[in-house]
Amino acid sequence: MDRTTDQGALQRREAHLQSLFANGLAGDQAAYARFLAELATLLRGYLRNRLRRQPEDVEDLTQEVLLAVHNARHTYLPGQPLTAWVHAIARYKLADHFRAHARHDALNDPLDEAHDLLAAPDLEPAQARRDLNVLLDALPDKQRLPIVHVKLEGLSVSEAARMTGLSESAVKVGVHRGLKALAAKMRGTR
Repeated sequence: MDRTTDQGALQRREAHLQSLFANGLAGDQAAYARFLAELATLLRGYLRNRLRRQPEDVEDLTQEVLLAVHNARHTYLPGQPLTAWVHAIARYKLADHFRAHARHDALNDPLDEAHDLLAAPDLEPAQARRDLNVLLDALPDKQRLPIVHVKLEGLSVSEAARMTGLSESAVKVGVHRGLKALAAKMRGTR
């Protein structure tokens, strides 16, 4: 089917739906019921393409959009494309759906992943702390203490100097030489 034939089919569908909708608004219940049925078919296709990972939600969302169309029918402006108006409603409902699922998914882990909580405790921080203590213990006090106080505890150089009894310049030199020694130990060159 070429593009002009495709455009013609879309225009005929638009005109058909507008006619059913207008007749329904004028009181023709059969035309309105047919409009909703045909619209539901179109909406299912639209939503199925957008909810590939949640096919179980297509029917519920279709019904929500149909209800929204029905409740907002008084806002439709005759002469405007009906499908564009319906599409806007469907997009808003779809966005609401995705927002609700994102909130729900963020707060609720699937039950089948609960075993992961107990399967692998995070021992990495404790192991890193133990490894760092082993490395630090190999340093002399004049290097180890300045590193612990300044770099790990966050004290200033002057505070570390008061605590260790070293001069401020000795604390700076201790930090520098100690870090250099730790780097060499970690590379395995010393």
